[in-house]
Order: sequence, then structure tokens, then C-alpha cells
Amino acid sequence: MKTKINQAAPTGTREPWESEADRRGVRYWMELLFKSPVGTVGFIIIVLVILSSLLAGVISPYDPAKIVYADKLIPPAWCEGGSMAHLLGTDSLGRDLLTRILVGARVSLLVGIFSVVVAGVIGTSLGLVAGYYGSWIDSVIMRVADAFHAIPRILLAMVVLFVLGPSVLTLIMVIGVTNWVSYARLIRGEVLTLKEKEFVKASRTIGAGDGAILMRHILPNVFAQFIVVSTISVASSIIIEATMSFLGLGIQPPDVSWGVMLADGRNYLATNWWVCTFPGVAITVTVLGIMFLGNWLRDVLDPKNQGIR
Repeated sequence: MKTKINQAAPTGTREPWESEADRRGVRYWMELLFKSPVGTVGFIIIVLVILSSLLAGVISPYDPAKIVYADKLIPPAWCEGGSMAHLLGTDSLGRDLLTRILVGARVSLLVGIFSVVVAGVIGTSLGLVAGYYGSWIDSVIMRVADAFHAIPRILLAMVVLFVLGPSVLTLIMVIGVTNWVSYARLIRGEVLTLKEKEFVKASRTIGAGDGAILMRHILPNVFAQFIVVSTISVASSIIIEATMSFLGLGIQPPDVSWGVMLADGRNYLATNWWVCTFPGVAITVTVLGIMFLGNWLRDVLDPKNQGIR
């Protein structure tokens, strides 16, 4: 019976999640991106941040952790007393700020991206299960989500980091585990709608199992929402990492991150403004770039905005 139904299916049909953009591929998406000023600016910012962090050793010859007391608190090159040898100046220990900002981007992006992966895997899995099976399973998962949601993320992260001790891996896991609720709620809501659609009912009729329905029919339909939330969550994760490092519970010296640089420069904000200002600008520009790209993705992937495509 299954074979007959499959043979009778029209060759031109496609799954509900497939669109014209999906079939045209990367080139179409890039053309669509560069038609949007907001999306283009966000994409360029993110690419520049990633490339500059990877090429930090080529762009700047300095060691980000090397202390040179003779060069401490040199102003930026365009200020009085500045030097082109240190374009953005140096900190209180004579370390080149440009080098430390470029190297610090690696840690901030690493924590931001991988913490979102952890949160996305946990939240999407629980959201799929809760929305599809419902009943007591849904109630248990949602009550756990409510409990996590009732506790401020930063406070929970601070407590866990204080107990376990600061490290990059711990920071990634803590941020990821405290951020899964938004994914679970979003995916659950989408699944509650999708599981009543005709294509899901037809799959059950021909004998498809729950696993096959979830992976082949429901998950691809919620993937667009997952991408949008993940993109925006990277920005919030970078801010949380900077906050934890600023408070001394995140990345620890001699490792470099933007939060560590903010903590080092806070005492010099009134007298040597550049020590704290430039890491703050780096965080702001990077977060804005990610948010711009996330807003573009939200508009493009929203089925209500067919005119954008």
C-alpha cells in the first residue's frame, strides 16, 4: 500500500517547507541579502569581525599578553602623545589594545556561537517532544521551563560559575543551559500547529513513525524560526559573556576577552578613556551587526512577507 501511494505521488510536488529560494540555492540568498541595506551592513560587520579575529597575528605583530611597562597608557594614534605603532593605544600594562580587541573577538564569538548551539539542541529537542506528544510530557517540560524562566539568567549563571569555577567550557555550558527556554517555547508553539496539518496526518496514514514525522516533516518546518532565534541569541550570549568576565566569573587573565578588557579599564575611564571605550565599541558594533542580520533573516523567512522574496 505504501509503494502504491509513493508511486502515485506527482513528481512536481514538494514538501511544505521548500520554497523558490530553497531550490535556487546560495546565489539567490546572497542576491536577496544584498538587496537589503540592513542585512548587508550586518553581514559585512560579522564577516569583518570574524576575519579580523582570525588574522589578528597578521594585522598586528604584538603579543596580546606581553607586558611592556614602558609603553603603558599610550593614547590612540590621533591623540596628543599617541603613536602609529599603537593605533588604538595601550592599556595600563603596556599591551596593545588593537591586538587584544582582535584576539578577544575569538573568545567572545566562540562562547556566543557554541552556547547557542547548546541551547538550541536542548530547547529544540524538548520543544519538539512537548509539542508533538502533549499530555503529561508537555506539562512536565513546560513547568521546568517556567522554573528556569522565573530565575534571572545572569543570576543563575553567576551562581553556577561561582560553584564550578570559571573557564571557557563552563561558560559555554552555563550560558547554553540557561538559554534553552526560549527555543523550547517557540518550537513547541510551532509544533502544536504543524502536527494538525494535512501533510502530517497523511504521513501517519501511510504508516510513518513518530521519529520520521518529527525529523522529516516537522523539524524542517520550524528550522527557519530556529535560525532567526539563534542568530539573535548569539548577540545576547556575547553580552552575557562580557558581563560575566567583567564581574570576574568568566574568562580569566591572561586569556583575553572583551569583558576582561572592560574590567581592566574601568578604573581608567575618567583619565584614560580609550582603555575601556574601544572594547565597549567592539561589543556594540558586533552585537548590532548580528541583530541587523537576524532582523533580515526574520523578515525573509517569515511566510507572511512573501513580497520580500
